[in-house]
Amino acid sequence: MTTTPTTATTSTSRTSGTALPLAAGVLTGILGLYIALVALGNITDFGTNQQFVRHVLAMDTTFKDDNLMWRAVTSTALEDTAYVAIIVWETVAALVLVWGTWLWARRDFARARRFSTYGLLMLVLLFGAGFIAIGGEWFAMWQSKTWNGLDAATRVFLLSGVALIVNQLPGGRREAT
Repeated sequence: MTTTPTTATTSTSRTSGTALPLAAGVLTGILGLYIALVALGNITDFGTNQQFVRHVLAMDTTFKDDNLMWRAVTSTALEDTAYVAIIVWETVAALVLVWGTWLWARRDFARARRFSTYGLLMLVLLFGAGFIAIGGEWFAMWQSKTWNGLDAATRVFLLSGVALIVNQLPGGRREAT
């Protein structure tokens, strides 16, 4: 005796088949919008975060422990080069995420997943490796009361991680048994 799927089963399968790509697309779009606004802000108000990067790299508001201060970068040319590199990375990540969002909207799921993954990994690298690990630990940003961006970096790192996980979940369609 064979059984056929009930309407409820078919409906659930259809819903889960579209809900997951929708969630992945929305999360990708939110982070794409966020990093695009961050990059735009850094370009149009260059000096504000330039000072942030300079102070973090110079370690001038840390505890000034002699065992750590050798890490400080005090060359404004190197500090500014690092800042421009951050802005370029943000801009490219924004473009990749916006493209991934567009692909989700067009229901080109394989390419959407691939481009979203690239963009989200770019955010994980920037905020996790760049701001949390290098800025926070190597340059002891955690010691600064004034120039400490670890909370903001951790929020974006975690949101990017969640979006990355959602992007990597299987499509949600059940195979026929």
